[in-house]
Amino acid sequence: MTTPAPGPVRPAATVRPDDARRALLAGSVGNFIEWYEFGIYGYFATVIAAQFFTPEGGSEVEGLVKAYASFALAFFFRPVGAAVFGRFGDRVGRRPALVLVVCLMTGATAMIGLLPTYASIGAAAPWLLTLLRILQGLSAGGEFGGAVSVMTECAPPGRRGLYGAWQSFTVALGLLAGAAVAAVLASVLTASQLHGWGWRVPFLLTLPLGLVALRLRLRLPPDEPPALATPALGSKGRPRPRSGETVRAVVLGVGRMMGWSAAGYTFLVVLPSYLQSTLGTTFQRALLGTVLANLGFAASILPAGRLSDRIGRRTVMVAGALLVAGLALPLLHLVQDPDGPAYVKGAALFAAGAGVGLMAGPGPAMLAEMFPARVRCTGLGLAYALSNAVFAGCAGLIITEVVERTGNVDVPGYYAAATCAVSVAALLTLRGDDHRRALR
Repeated sequence: MTTPAPGPVRPAATVRPDDARRALLAGSVGNFIEWYEFGIYGYFATVIAAQFFTPEGGSEVEGLVKAYASFALAFFFRPVGAAVFGRFGDRVGRRPALVLVVCLMTGATAMIGLLPTYASIGAAAPWLLTLLRILQGLSAGGEFGGAVSVMTECAPPGRRGLYGAWQSFTVALGLLAGAAVAAVLASVLTASQLHGWGWRVPFLLTLPLGLVALRLRLRLPPDEPPALATPALGSKGRPRPRSGETVRAVVLGVGRMMGWSAAGYTFLVVLPSYLQSTLGTTFQRALLGTVLANLGFAASILPAGRLSDRIGRRTVMVAGALLVAGLALPLLHLVQDPDGPAYVKGAALFAAGAGVGLMAGPGPAMLAEMFPARVRCTGLGLAYALSNAVFAGCAGLIITEVVERTGNVDVPGYYAAATCAVSVAALLTLRGDDHRRALR
C-alpha cells in the first residue's frame, strides 16, 4: 500500500534556534541521570549483591545472580512505562510527560541510597530495593520516547541524526560519570567503608541532578498534544495510524535495536562484574576497562549520528553491527589473555565501545522516523524499552548464570555477536533515503 509523502511534524524553519537548543538540553539531561544510575548499579553490582542479596554465609555468585535478577526485573517494567508515559506524551504533551518521568526517576534513585541492608532488616531489604528498581524501570521506559520525540521534532533540517545522537551520547556520559564516581570512591575509601556506606553516595547524588533536570524541563515551551493537533502536524485529512501497523513497526524496531542493546550492556555495564567474578580482576582494573570501552562508545556516537544525516541510517548502523559481530570474540580473547599488553587490551575495549556507538548514534533518529507523531512517543518508547528489557536488562543475568553453569568464559562474546548478526538482517530493511524524508 502506497501512502502519500508525509509532511513534517514541526517544520524546522518554525522552530527557533533557542527552542531547539533548549529541547536538546532538556531531552538529554534526564537520560544522563537514568544511565548514570543504571551504570552505578552495574558497577557496584558485587557490593549491592553483598549488602542486599547475600545472607551471612551465603554464596557470593548466587547473590550476584539475584542482584542481576533485580536489575533485569526493572527492565521488564520499562515497556509498561513506555506505554503509560508514551500515551500520556502523545495525548497530553511532551513537556508534562518529561516532567513526570524525571521526578519519578530522581526520587526512586535517591531512595536507594537510603535503604537499610539485609543485615539491618533481613529479607525485606531486597524486596524494597526491587520495588525501587521497578519504579526506576517505569520512569526509564517513559523517558526515551518523550525525549527523543522532542529532540528530533525540533531538529534543524538535515541534523535529525545528530540531534537524536545526543540521546545516545548522554548514555555514554551517564555511564562514564557513574564509572568516575565509582572509581573515586574505590580509590579514597577502604573496602569496609565502600561496603558500609560509600556505595550510597552515588545514588544520593542524583537528587541535585534531578532538580537541575526538572528546572530545564519546566522551561520547555508548551507543546500541542500530537494526538489532538492535526493541521500543525501535517496530518489533516489523513487517517489515524492503525494499531497493527504500529505493532509491526515496534517489532521491527526491536530487531533493529537488538545488537545495540545487548552489545552495549555487555561491554559498557556488565563488564566490571564479569572481569571480577570470572577472571579475578580487581575492582579498580575492571572499572578502568569499562571506562575505556565507554570512551570508545562516546567518541563514535556524535560522528555516527552526523554521518547518518549524510549517507543514511542504514549504512552506518549496519557497519557498526557487523563490526561488533565480527570482532566480539577476538576482542574478548585479547582482554582474557593474562600475558597480553595492557595497551592492547585497552585498545580492544575502546574498539568494542566504538562499534556499539556506530549503532547508537543514528539509532534514536531511526526510531523516530518509523512512527507518525500521533504515536511517536509510545511507538519508539516501546521498541526501545522492549529491546532493552530482553537483550540488555537480562545481559548480566544471562552471562553470569551461563558462565557459572558451563565454565565457558567466552559467553559475553557469543551473546554480543549473535544479537548483532540478527540486527544486521533487520537493519537491511531500512530505506536508504529515510534520513531525507520529513517526519510524519
